[in-house]
Amino acid sequence: MFEALSPRRTVGFACNQAFMFYVLYMGFNRSFEVGGLSFERAELFFMLAALVVGFSLFRRAGAGFRRVALAKPALYVCAFVASAASLASSLLPEHSVAWVVPEGLLVGMPISFLLIAWGLTFGRERTAVTVSEVFLASLIGGAVCLLFSLVGSSSMLSAAFALLPLASVFNIDVPAWEGGAFAIPSDLAEGADEKGRLSAKIMAGTFLFGSAAGLMETYGTDPGSATMPFHTASFVVFCAFLIGSLSLLLSHGFGRGAALNKSYRLAILVVMVGILVVGWPVADLSPTPGKAYVLAGYLGLEAVLISLFLVLAEILEVDSSLAFSQGFAALFAGELAGLLLGNVNDLVLASLVRDMPVAAGAIDSASYLSVVLAGGLVLVAYVFLFTERDFDSLSEIVTKEDAFERTCEAISSRFELSHRESEILAFALHGRTSERIAQELTVSKSTVDTHLRRIYAKTGVHSRQELLDVAESMGKAL
Repeated sequence: MFEALSPRRTVGFACNQAFMFYVLYMGFNRSFEVGGLSFERAELFFMLAALVVGFSLFRRAGAGFRRVALAKPALYVCAFVASAASLASSLLPEHSVAWVVPEGLLVGMPISFLLIAWGLTFGRERTAVTVSEVFLASLIGGAVCLLFSLVGSSSMLSAAFALLPLASVFNIDVPAWEGGAFAIPSDLAEGADEKGRLSAKIMAGTFLFGSAAGLMETYGTDPGSATMPFHTASFVVFCAFLIGSLSLLLSHGFGRGAALNKSYRLAILVVMVGILVVGWPVADLSPTPGKAYVLAGYLGLEAVLISLFLVLAEILEVDSSLAFSQGFAALFAGELAGLLLGNVNDLVLASLVRDMPVAAGAIDSASYLSVVLAGGLVLVAYVFLFTERDFDSLSEIVTKEDAFERTCEAISSRFELSHRESEILAFALHGRTSERIAQELTVSKSTVDTHLRRIYAKTGVHSRQELLDVAESMGKAL
């Protein structure tokens, strides 16, 4: 499988991942004072808010805006803005609060468009290949962050990290955006439909996983402290997780209940171990060892979810850039909600301490409520929203889709179909009417019928049924 990977895509997305890890989770906690009370992780809060706004803006924008936003020059502008803002942040005092809003806007918004562009790029390739590229790129990005944590922060290293968005865009080969909307097609809209059900459950689970991460990010954090003092441990565990996941992909492929399912379960396990360790601290009564495991598991879970966004785009036959924007919007909106909820919990506790005598033990127990809630959200998402049975169903769908795609490629190659004829062939074999195909491709029905006649002539058939027979015969031979 790995020989089919694109080194350029892998390196480019690795640059994007390393930069994301760096700006979101390797900085310092900057807190706002709210009525004499401290609002923790303000820098992450505003960056996540900008990311969510960027994804939402793209989803609601017209086709013209999307086409321009995903053009290579526009992506270079986004990368330059994010790089410049990150570099400026590294030159400012470490705990500067005044910079959090501009930094969030100038880094978060551009990065949202880079992620969308990567979604579009990955969506043009076979899912079995791009899932492996996502995991390998995440491993490389995690290894870079691990090296950074071992060497220690310096202005030169910070400047190098600031250039990663530009390197990401340099390696991206984004195709032209062709349109489409991220919505379940009409023939998939009924609640009983398996694909629609899986789509809804993936998004709901993604939101809850993000919420759990946000809750954990506020727990036990002091103003001005490193957001994750145990960076090294986090990225060691994260890299070990990805190595294991890549081994599973290599040995099992994308079959029923195999690699991605096991990676998903492993990521959940790492998160839950971290949450339990937070409850029984092992170093100076500090929760950070447990939080290190939570971060590692969450980043691993993010790699799994990115793969699921690509799968979702494929099985629902929607544009992958819009699948990425909806998926990441759900993930980061959940994390944003978790940050807000965790801060509300801490602010209420701080107010109680200030206004009335409360035993320290009671305060500690109440503060631990964020951890309990985070664990509960993870369990709800795992047990009720996106279960192993759902993964089995999803794997079956993807296996069938991959087989269908290989069949279409074989027919196109053998009978020398043009690019447009290959597109229409896939729609026709899916049972789409000429009217529906014309609507999907934004062409006239007569144009579709003309291409269909050419396909019939090249393949030596006279009807859709005969074309289906050819596809079935070639599919069995593959």
